[in-house]
Amino acid sequence: AREVARTARSLGMIVSASDPLFEATDPIWLETSVTPAPLEQLLAGSDAVSLHVPLTAQTRHMIDADALSRMPPDSYLINSSRGGVVDEEALAAALRSGKLAGAVLDVFEQEPLPANSTFADLPNIILTPHIAGVTEESNRRVSAVTAANLRRVLQAH
Repeated sequence: AREVARTARSLGMIVSASDPLFEATDPIWLETSVTPAPLEQLLAGSDAVSLHVPLTAQTRHMIDADALSRMPPDSYLINSSRGGVVDEEALAAALRSGKLAGAVLDVFEQEPLPANSTFADLPNIILTPHIAGVTEESNRRVSAVTAANLRRVLQAH
């Protein structure tokens, strides 16, 4: 979330966030140059909402039909956190009806996404195969672990 906020600010965006773990007076907001806001206010006043939450009982379907109805019709929803945070049926309905301009999803309630997904034939959604965490750094780390494991196995024989 902090890296997304940094990148968004570098593109000239005004960044707000909602996090129940941090009080509005917490120094983290100043350190990150992010304005704290209640979720309802953030949804209603944002051109783009990027989700960065774990999937818990409290966050399951936190973005449901009600939350989506609060967002401006020309706004976008991005979820690269966890499948299940977004009510996929409600999102598809909002996209089909024009109540939301578009969405980008990297995670889904069912992975891999079934061919008959509720998102089939929607022109205003981008779907990626759970690759948001694939970065240069993670590739280097995975390569190093793989090489170490291979070395360990070869040395044992």
